[in-house]
Amino acid sequence: MFVDFFYTLRKYKLPVSITEWMVLMDALSRGYAWSDLTDFYFLARSVLVKSESYFDQYDLAFREFFQSIETPPEIRDEVLEWLRNPLNRLPLTPEELAEMDLMDIDELLRLFEQRLREQSEAHHGGNKWIGTGGTSPFGHSGYHPGGMRVGGESRNRSAVKVAAERRFKNLRSDVTLDVRQIKVALKRLRQLSRIGDKDELDVDETVDKTCKNAGDIELVWTRGRKNNVKVLLFLDVGGSMNPHSAVCSRLFSAAHSATHFRDFQHYYFHNCIYEKLYTDAERDEFVYTNHLLRTLPGDYKVILVGDAQMAYSELTYPHGALYYQDLNETAGIEWLKRICDHFTYAVWLNPEPFNWNHPTISAIKHLFPMYELTLDGLDHAIQKLIVKH
Repeated sequence: MFVDFFYTLRKYKLPVSITEWMVLMDALSRGYAWSDLTDFYFLARSVLVKSESYFDQYDLAFREFFQSIETPPEIRDEVLEWLRNPLNRLPLTPEELAEMDLMDIDELLRLFEQRLREQSEAHHGGNKWIGTGGTSPFGHSGYHPGGMRVGGESRNRSAVKVAAERRFKNLRSDVTLDVRQIKVALKRLRQLSRIGDKDELDVDETVDKTCKNAGDIELVWTRGRKNNVKVLLFLDVGGSMNPHSAVCSRLFSAAHSATHFRDFQHYYFHNCIYEKLYTDAERDEFVYTNHLLRTLPGDYKVILVGDAQMAYSELTYPHGALYYQDLNETAGIEWLKRICDHFTYAVWLNPEPFNWNHPTISAIKHLFPMYELTLDGLDHAIQKLIVKH
């Protein structure tokens, strides 16, 4: 039952597995959705959808598949009038409930159209016609595990209408990030390596050595597996970056509070990196960029954050920096090239929407893979940072 719904979900790129689908079928067989489409909407979403970023796609798939299920336009006003005064629901025994047959969507629709053509009067408490208070699969105020409501009132709103509203489109994966999402994404940078002192018991080798010694125990120690990832974060602050200060603050907060990096360092710049990098956002304290390139090994994961938009002279001319204190005797583009050449893994996150036709953005994109500062963009950036060279 609902097999075509499975393929509709896959059509909208939802990663629904067979295991999850079978869990949904088991839940339906146990009556968890009753005969209410709204209940089915939420049950299926809770079982099949792994992340809130897929809610919008789920709504689109649900609307496409179920949009003709409830109150089709062919229902005559006369039929709706018959259903206006419902009969109270009849009590049913577990044996009677177990005898009810489930129909697939095509069969349900075919039978419903047939009942519409044949029915000539109101029916209440029955098991065949469109009515109320009975066990027919069509009507309301009764019970059927695989029926559809016609008329009456849902306990919530129609599930098709819920899906049509697309209330969750703001949760798509192209929205900007919160701290939790950033932490989850950055956690994927972890690379466990055996480093440090030999302070962890190697169980397999200990068993092997002990067996070779005819039972005389020989303990074998090994280095523990520890995260060896080091992260270097460069943040553009001030000017055109002020509108993006909130999302940049969330990125910094998530990275700074992460406990799974072997080392984390962060520095600030304005528009472009020159001879100096600043240790505070007010750009009062600084270190020399050359000093970092001499002292930090090239295996740091480098994340540069900025809109990459500036006057072309700021990027390409010596002494073209906007602020006098930068004193860039070497052009900014040259410093970016040195960073790109020194560090094996480096990406650029741009908080501006993807419309990057500015000349300085184009120049920087030739040096660093550039991604939007969104959930999708951060995922792609993380993949780039962990790829094996």
